[in-house]
Amino acid sequence: MRQLRLAKDAMDRDWADPGLDLDAVAAHAGYSRYHFVRAFKEAYGETPGQYLTHRRIERAEDLLRTADLSVTEICHLVGFSSLGTFSTRFKAWTGLTPSEYRSKHVGRGAALIPGCYAMLWAGGFRSGPGRAERNSGEAG
Repeated sequence: MRQLRLAKDAMDRDWADPGLDLDAVAAHAGYSRYHFVRAFKEAYGETPGQYLTHRRIERAEDLLRTADLSVTEICHLVGFSSLGTFSTRFKAWTGLTPSEYRSKHVGRGAALIPGCYAMLWAGGFRSGPGRAERNSGEAG
């Protein structure tokens, strides 16, 4: 059970990474992919893939309610690489498309957070390869 908890912690930490590899998470926990999926479902009531999808959708719900970002931006921020897949899974989970969800929930509280702040808060401004080299001469 300890290994499963460590694997779940890794997924909780890296859920927004679209490249999150369940084979690597399973190996880290000392399981083959097949046994990892079975043990995870037995322990937590859903497969690792379902767990990641639900985590991502919950985060998307939060961003749709609070951030002035497009649905596409939110899709990528929460770890989906396909807008179609995101929209389909979002609707299956919530019963609404992302746009319908936003329309239903926005305007019931504080104003939306400006997109630049929401991106910063959500980790959307990740440094890419070579970024440190481009910025290294700026301070001086």
